[in-house]
Amino acid sequence: MRSEEEIPTAPGITSDASGPLIAVTSGEPAGIGPDICLALAGRRFPARLVILGDRALLDERRRRLQAELAFADFDSRIRQAPGVLEVLHLPLARQCRPGVLDPQNSRYVLSLLERATDGCMSGEFAAMVTAPVHKGVINDAGIAFTGHTEFLADRTHTPQVVMMLAGGGLRVALASTHLALKDVPGAITQAGLECVLRVLCNALERSYGIAMPHVLVAGLNPHGGEGGYLGREEIEVIVPVLDRLRGEGYRLSGPLPADTLFTPANLERADCVLAMYHDQGLPVLKFASFGQGINVTLGLPIIRTSVDHGTALDLAGTGRADSSSLCAAVEAALEMAAASAACAGR
Repeated sequence: MRSEEEIPTAPGITSDASGPLIAVTSGEPAGIGPDICLALAGRRFPARLVILGDRALLDERRRRLQAELAFADFDSRIRQAPGVLEVLHLPLARQCRPGVLDPQNSRYVLSLLERATDGCMSGEFAAMVTAPVHKGVINDAGIAFTGHTEFLADRTHTPQVVMMLAGGGLRVALASTHLALKDVPGAITQAGLECVLRVLCNALERSYGIAMPHVLVAGLNPHGGEGGYLGREEIEVIVPVLDRLRGEGYRLSGPLPADTLFTPANLERADCVLAMYHDQGLPVLKFASFGQGINVTLGLPIIRTSVDHGTALDLAGTGRADSSSLCAAVEAALEMAAASAACAGR
């Protein structure tokens, strides 16, 4: 298919003031989100970055990590000098400590996502990049939340989005996202799968510049159902959809048994894999790229990328958090923004 990083201890160049404006949400305040956002100050991007979060929290984490960098309150009318980390301040509900979750701050975490999403929808931001959130503590606060993907679909009134992770030379998209395994077969319908494949292929063309993308589609059951002896979803759901779309010119291979799908011979001829459920495809990708990969939500009217890891509560405030995935997510957002602009200009 076509080491731990220290928080910088010297001023860096945050962004290029002449580039697009990218919103970066700092995520769960007790996790490593604030740490890795600070680490962006040590990298140069052809963009202007603004960190969404509580300024006092970010400053406390800066002091804890002994990072020498300057903050400025975000003002879209004012371009800051290189080396200044711009912060769009949204206040915590309650002061937090690294590694200690507090349900009272769950509403704050969602406010970061709401502000970034609304800014992208209005054209204020060219894209949004998200640091990790902790789904459990948000639900502990009495707020129904299954993940960024579903939240952003609801916020933007998008009927169908596709979760895709990329890294290690792979792209793996999901036909279903955050579901209990027992609920997956019922969620794989002809109408749903067809919609996912249309969104996926369109996004690969529009956001990645891939003409006529080739997608490998996994079966749901072991050995692809063994001709119906291990399940009939391949026969009754997946094959009819693939045949219909191939008749329209889509380049789709499958359904392929998942245990032999991820071989070099298969992957080198494809642009993306579509797995039927979360843990069918993502363990392979994370094995190939953990800490370097990214998460992308396809099908939204905005560009959203994210890290491929969790909140790492045990690393928060220690200086041992790796920011590689966040940096890769920023770079991917910029590439997608450029590809989308080029596609729109054609």
